[in-house]
Formats: sequence, C-alpha cells, structure tokens
Amino acid sequence: MNTELNEFLEQQKKGLVQLASDLRKARVAAARKAAQESAARIKSLNVRVRTLARSGVRLSVVSHGAVQSLIELQGDIVSSALNEAAEKIQQMAYTESVRDLARMQAEVLQSARQRIVDDIARAVVILKDAAGDARKVATRATATEEPAAKKTVRRKVKQAKRKAARGKATTTARAKRGVRKVARRGARR
Repeated sequence: MNTELNEFLEQQKKGLVQLASDLRKARVAAARKAAQESAARIKSLNVRVRTLARSGVRLSVVSHGAVQSLIELQGDIVSSALNEAAEKIQQMAYTESVRDLARMQAEVLQSARQRIVDDIARAVVILKDAAGDARKVATRATATEEPAAKKTVRRKVKQAKRKAARGKATTTARAKRGVRKVARRGARR
C-alpha cells in the first residue's frame, strides 16, 4: 500500500513538474508572441518612413518651385520699376513747366500703386498655388500610408496569434495527457 501511494505521488509529482514546465514554456511563447507583434509594428514603420520621405521630397519640390516663382517675380518687379522710373525721368527731362512736372509725379505715384497691387496679386497667386500643392502632398501621403501600414500590421498580428494558439493548444494537450496517464496508472494499481 505504501509503495502504491509512493508511486502515485511520484506520478503526480511528474505530472505537476511537466505542467510547470509547460507553464514556463507558455510564458516564453507569450514573450515570443509579444516580440513578434512588436517586430511587425516596427516593420510597418518602414512604410510610414518611406511615405514620409517621399512626401518630404515632394514638399521640397513644391517649396522650391514657389521660391523660384517668387524670386522671378521679384526680378520682374525690380526690372519693371527701374524701366518705368527711367522712362518717367526721361519724360520729365522734356517737360516745360512745373505744372507738367507735378502732373507727371502724380502719374508716377498712381502707376507705382497699381504696379504694387498687381505684384502683390501675383505673389498671392504663387503662394496659393504652393499651398494647394502642399495640401495635395499631405493628403496623398496620409491616403497611401494608412491602408498599407494597417494591412501589414493586421496580417502580422493574425499570424502571430495563429502560431500562439497552435503552441498553446499543443502545450495544454500534452500536459493534460501526462496527468491522465499518471491518474490511470495510479488507478490500475
């Protein structure tokens, strides 16, 4: 009777040791699963980084184009102002009275105001175009980034869950089989 009890306890002990071993393995499996999911998330960042880099390049092109247009506008403003000033000074040289000179000065002021308004309007058009292009870059970047990144992460997480479920099922089944065998052996004696 004493030997049967010792054998039963020994079998129970082996079953519990196996169960504890399986529990440790399950912890390791859970840690591996978490690591795999983290790796999948980090890999999905590659897509976002590439998208961000591409949109940065596009945004640089847009900003360089806007700056180029503004510099060209500034060149046009300066050259037209100088040409107009030279023309008006030449006309003033041929004036015969102070009245004509005052009238020409008034015309110079009016034309300068009109030129400034036109130049500001051209600058606003350039900036509006650049803002629209920048918005397009931003919306394109967010539109392409989200679906691709989300699909990648979802797929990796599903794969990791499947692997973990398979591992957990086999570990649990082994532990239950070990306990059943121990119980059967003890019942037979």
